Amino acid sequence: MKPRQKRIALIAGGLASLALAAMLALNALDSNIALYVTPSEVAAGKAPQGKAFRIGGLVKEGTVKRDNMTVHFVVTDTAKDIPVAYTGILPDLFKEGKGAVIQGKLGGDGIFAATEVLAKHDENYMPPEAQHAVDQVKKAQAK
Repeated sequence: MKPRQKRIALIAGGLASLALAAMLALNALDSNIALYVTPSEVAAGKAPQGKAFRIGGLVKEGTVKRDNMTVHFVVTDTAKDIPVAYTGILPDLFKEGKGAVIQGKLGGDGIFAATEVLAKHDENYMPPEAQHAVDQVKKAQAK
């Protein structure tokens, strides 16, 4: 093999290795990203299909029902309600009427199957995403 051919083969091999590494990195990032969606956007069909995402808002009063380790409740942005089912231990600060961000997937039956529930940490705190969603709905209702 001539020196020129060796250089071309080395450069081609390096570019192929770089492309493979970039593809693997982007694939790992894509599988770990969870987009935030409001209950109104979910009801409008703007939620990712077949992928995990986060939904946030307030836990609707009077909707928390416990069935062994599974908890059923409704999360709302005051305009639309989304039923949620979560199997596991809820955070100690999870309460009706308080803010929460829930990660999971939307089932074909319209029930959000949660894999993780995050709750507020003091009386004055609501997750920023949930606060923004509630504020946007209030602005829309005021018009």
